[in-house]
Amino acid sequence: MLILGIESATELVGCAIGGHEGVLAAVEVTRGRRHAETLTPAIEFCCQRADIALDEISVVAVDIGPGLFTGLRVGIATGKALAHALRIPMIGIPSLDLLAFPIRHANRLIATVVDARRGEVFYAFYRQVPGGVQRLSLPVIGSPDDVVADIYALGNDILCVGDGAIRYRDALKEVHGLEIADASLAHPSPRPLVQLAHAKALREEWVNPWELEPLYLRKPDAEINWPTRAGVR
Repeated sequence: MLILGIESATELVGCAIGGHEGVLAAVEVTRGRRHAETLTPAIEFCCQRADIALDEISVVAVDIGPGLFTGLRVGIATGKALAHALRIPMIGIPSLDLLAFPIRHANRLIATVVDARRGEVFYAFYRQVPGGVQRLSLPVIGSPDDVVADIYALGNDILCVGDGAIRYRDALKEVHGLEIADASLAHPSPRPLVQLAHAKALREEWVNPWELEPLYLRKPDAEINWPTRAGVR
């Protein structure tokens, strides 16, 4: 069973192909925010590197967010189009889960923090369990001060990961015993997306393309600004 993973929730856009042998090929680009222009060529290149034809893919996995609205829309729409064309199911994995999984061996609680723009972040907390991590809270949106308050409420040493943790490093560093993960782990990656999706696929935990929904947590900027503009008139 081969999984095509599509990642586009943050500034990183890319894809990976893998299965029971692990990840066979991956492409990741973090320069600029040209998700629509980058994703399709990345998928084609990834297939070439893995020597895999698209019709050999069994499941399409996508990052469902939370994250940047435009990036999520591009990635999910591309994944649905491929799944429809190939007549195969889909699996959605939250971006915050994808950030936590690569640091599952950390000996402290994990806070995944994604930059949501406008002074806010998407975040959730995790603990280590055999073979992976377990989310302790639903993904939420709040200010860096909200993250700090929730960390104090937990009362544990915390490892923070994500581009939001790096952007608001100064605010988070006020917490005693807090560590921020390396910048190389700041974005959700298609590699853990394929790994987590493959485990779900073996359990047949997939959905039809039309059933998959993004996790936005906040309305798009254009939708938020429209009532304000209307009020000006």
